Amino acid sequence: MNEPANQQLVQQAYQSVGAGDVRSLLNSLAEDVRWQLPEMENVPFAGTWHGRERVEQFFSTVAQAQDVIEFEPEDFIAQDDKVVVLGRFSHRVRSTGKVSTSPWAHVWTLKDGKVTHFYEYVDTAAVSRAYT
Repeated sequence: MNEPANQQLVQQAYQSVGAGDVRSLLNSLAEDVRWQLPEMENVPFAGTWHGRERVEQFFSTVAQAQDVIEFEPEDFIAQDDKVVVLGRFSHRVRSTGKVSTSPWAHVWTLKDGKVTHFYEYVDTAAVSRAYT
């Protein structure tokens, strides 16, 4: 798969999730996908999730834990099998009522038209504070 096709697949993933269609995102993942966020104290969805079913649980856990105020992918950079997306978010944590705001970077790795790995870089201290 070429860089424009990889970028288009990732852009569609954000559109699907934004529209509440997590199933479409899951269909774009490899069966053995690795979905990673950094470890963050008190954050129930931090860490590594393996496989489509676990990624579905990840999205369910996120939806139960926080409300989206803003989630905006801004820049897409594709090279070889990677797509890097830069953006920003603000979320309200349901258990504390605190707001977490951070820029983020997502690194997507693709093979044969499927996402094999996802990693999020984020201000872990800001997110952990909101959950404490």
